[in-house]
Amino acid sequence: MTTPHSSHWLQPAFDDPVLDAQVSFRAALAALAEPGLAQPMARAHTLGDLTPATYGLCLAFLDSDTPLWLAPRFDTPLIRANLAFHCGCPIVAEREIALFALLDESELDDLSDFDNGSERYPDQSCTLLIQLDDLHAGPALRWRGPGIKDVRSVSLPLPASFWQQRQARNAFPRGLDCFFAADGEVIGLPRSTHVLIETEEAA
Repeated sequence: MTTPHSSHWLQPAFDDPVLDAQVSFRAALAALAEPGLAQPMARAHTLGDLTPATYGLCLAFLDSDTPLWLAPRFDTPLIRANLAFHCGCPIVAEREIALFALLDESELDDLSDFDNGSERYPDQSCTLLIQLDDLHAGPALRWRGPGIKDVRSVSLPLPASFWQQRQARNAFPRGLDCFFAADGEVIGLPRSTHVLIETEEAA
């Protein structure tokens, strides 16, 4: 699918581009620094099927140096045109070369093709931006690791296959950093966080 260049598709991303971009970027960093703790991310407008939180993550992180892979749900002329205009990010068809991936629930069963970095360059792994319907409607998960005092209970509605896939792709310092977005909230999950479901360590 090619990106249309017509201004017909373009929409404003923020009401106050400078302030809203700064607030969104700080919220994204806070989500990663305090894993499992929901952060407000409601400054961006809705863009097609992208909620304000998901679009805010895109605007915070994507630029001309960050190849992006789009789930089919988000691969639309409207979203392509606005990401190209506001972020300048190249959109790629190959998961293997993406530095960011924009996913929904239907794409969480197989993460094998996303780059999880290398021992020498773990920071070159793909970051997953995952849009969910809700961030608090799943089974209770116990998260431990940097940025968490003791343990944090998190209730993301994710299939067991996601945690199996994450475990298979995580061998610290290698791994996939994740952000989960719904409506106007975002939760960060860095590769350094250990996630336990009930009594069994899942990731």
